Amino acid sequence: MNSTLSPSSWAMQCTAFDAPQADALRVQSDVLVVVSARGRIEAVIARDDPRWAAQRERHAVAGQLRELPAGSYLLPGMIDVHVHAPQWPQMGKALDVPLADWLQQNTFPLEARYGDAAFAESVYRPLVRQLLANGTTTAMYFGTLHDSGNRVLAEECLRQGQRGLVGRVAMDEPSQCPPFYRDASAQAAIDGTEAFIETVARLPGNAGGLVLPVITPRFIPSCTDELLAGLGALAQRTGVHVQTHCSESDWAHQHVLERCGMTDAHALHRFGLLTRRTVVAHANFLTPADVALMADTGASVAHCPLSNFYFANSVFPARAGHAQRLGLGLGSDISGGYSPSMFDACRHAITASYALDEGVDPDLPPAQRGRHNARIDHVFALWLATAAGGAALDLPIGRIEAGQQFDAIVVDCEAPDSNICIWPGSDSPADVLQKIIYNATRANVAQTWVQGALVHARATP
Repeated sequence: MNSTLSPSSWAMQCTAFDAPQADALRVQSDVLVVVSARGRIEAVIARDDPRWAAQRERHAVAGQLRELPAGSYLLPGMIDVHVHAPQWPQMGKALDVPLADWLQQNTFPLEARYGDAAFAESVYRPLVRQLLANGTTTAMYFGTLHDSGNRVLAEECLRQGQRGLVGRVAMDEPSQCPPFYRDASAQAAIDGTEAFIETVARLPGNAGGLVLPVITPRFIPSCTDELLAGLGALAQRTGVHVQTHCSESDWAHQHVLERCGMTDAHALHRFGLLTRRTVVAHANFLTPADVALMADTGASVAHCPLSNFYFANSVFPARAGHAQRLGLGLGSDISGGYSPSMFDACRHAITASYALDEGVDPDLPPAQRGRHNARIDHVFALWLATAAGGAALDLPIGRIEAGQQFDAIVVDCEAPDSNICIWPGSDSPADVLQKIIYNATRANVAQTWVQGALVHARATP
């Protein structure tokens, strides 16, 4: 027995798929994934490794061996780097109205209700449950400006075992925020953010940091300069994650140019809000100088392909961003996006890249119709939803390898009502993974694991 493997570990015998790099699919067939009692992958032992038989026998005798059945595969857990938790009740609603109207007429009145802890629990409990059932092991959440509601969200993540990054939204600009839903002052928002950081650190059961706080200015138009500067100073002092929106739409991009005399990215940097742990949503209108700045600071983009079609009227160039060393992750953008499935987000990202590459205006000749070399494929999409998201969050998640947390999902291709059709003798392992990315639904997510704990198991008939 290898002495580096702890005696209290358990093992899963499986075939595992992951994408440790943007265009590199890794297939690990019939391996033993050895997981410590604390939920970290200690080793991935190949079938031809001299340790394989002994480790399998040892874990089997101890009752600590789990074997995936034929037709089931292990994938990294899905990482959703942009979720508006309070918007869950309106998912799939009001997507036919402009962004400004959507915010003022639908979203802000809904978000204003989360000062009621009972209402917050009625939303956040099913939200976390449904995301886990869809295979989302980590979610980066926008909350609201309510301490009680945000605490409920953090507690639900802990109770159900989801890795959560929860942000207390800050917004104080009277011209953009309604009087019934905005911070009383910049200082009140800064103090509230700092208090929430401390609240998360003190949550019972959170000593291991499964839930982390996030500094969350909604976006530059909704925040005064005083608030942005104060949150930037807090980010620099604490090293806490930061999330916001950046150059999402023509309107937002132009608004910041006129107000600040510079782009969103450069303004965020001036305020101290671009850090290694910053994730900015959308970023469709980044300039080359913006991309270089973000690459230098280590900040990342939450690519939200579905909501970009609805509210940004543009396609984020994920392939080009990666080529320019820009950190990336994939977001559902609930409820600007109507699906809680990160498999859907993968598919939307692929479709968006094809639309960008080929163009959509039939009146233009092919050579002028698109931005060529923009396509991504299913492997790149899987990387976006897993390893890239882990890197963006600066967390050891998203890959099936030693040293990573065992955040993973079991995909059952033979599940009842499955849309995945595997043809024995015809489909290679790489083909199977491609079919999973293009066809998997919640029905195929048999198990969801976070930090070595089984947090969701599909009900069996």
